[in-house]
Amino acid sequence: MTMTKKNKIAVIGAGYWGKNLIRNFNDLGHLGAICDQDSQLLRKYQKQYPKIHCYQSVSEILQAPEINSVAIATPAITHGKIALRALMNGKHTFVEKPLCLNIAQGEKLKKISSKKNLVLMVGHLLLYHPAFQTLLDMVRENKLGKLRYIYSTRTNLGKIRREENALWSFAPHDISMILSLIGRLPKKVVTKGEHYLRKGVADATLTHMDFGRKLQAHIFVSWLHPYKEQKLVVVGEKAMVVFDDDSKNKSKLLAYKHKARWQGNTPVVSKAKGKLIRHSQEEPLKRECKVFINCIRKNISPPSNVNEAINVLKVLLASQKSLNQRKGGAI
Repeated sequence: MTMTKKNKIAVIGAGYWGKNLIRNFNDLGHLGAICDQDSQLLRKYQKQYPKIHCYQSVSEILQAPEINSVAIATPAITHGKIALRALMNGKHTFVEKPLCLNIAQGEKLKKISSKKNLVLMVGHLLLYHPAFQTLLDMVRENKLGKLRYIYSTRTNLGKIRREENALWSFAPHDISMILSLIGRLPKKVVTKGEHYLRKGVADATLTHMDFGRKLQAHIFVSWLHPYKEQKLVVVGEKAMVVFDDDSKNKSKLLAYKHKARWQGNTPVVSKAKGKLIRHSQEEPLKRECKVFINCIRKNISPPSNVNEAINVLKVLLASQKSLNQRKGGAI
């Protein structure tokens, strides 16, 4: 199935994040419909986008012949079920993270999308951030040398969830970036965390991933933090790079060529001035939406395809198991 002028994308879930998908697909000329259970919200969208059809029922969207693709931005617990229905109805499907909540369901979605030759893409947004794509190129071109360790932190005061904990809400982005940089799954995952506001829903977690070959990665996430911070630190034998998504600079990448060595029994550290690395200024979500449209046109697989999504899900589930049991969980 190819994308023509008559083929449009329906956004299912028009709330907190769905509104951003609606804006971008509309700007790109591919918004075909908006679906949400909230009738009052739909009336607002109908005024804002008078030429776009609004529906309260997912079934109506899936039966609409002019809609060949959907973008799902509903609560995480519903992702797998709605994605399955969309694929079964022959729709190319974009799903906000996570793809679903268990591996069996993920494998089923993979099988159906492959059988029906449909694009299935997951919203691991930071894979499409120009700064991260530049960083990924640097790693692949060996500009950092052999990777030593990676550390990411994603903190803020809010947005607090009732069912989905901070691990599932924040960490998928960091897991997807780390797996892309390293290119393989960790051998072991250990996650520690605690709930403070609602029993059983962790507000802050620290995840340690052991990839073997002396390569480690750590992820700290919290929605009970006094300030917002979104950083990814990648340390290699040749250089160190910081991806600071909250930086006020146009460039979100800062590279350091620090050196550390032993001189006899004395450690010698040579510090170098940080250098800003240029990258595109395109909005990450717009780029992500463009990739989805392009993959449908060319019948190709996106970077955040179903295989990548299942790998992220494996790490999340191992992390949750460790969090529940308060011990490491092998994948």
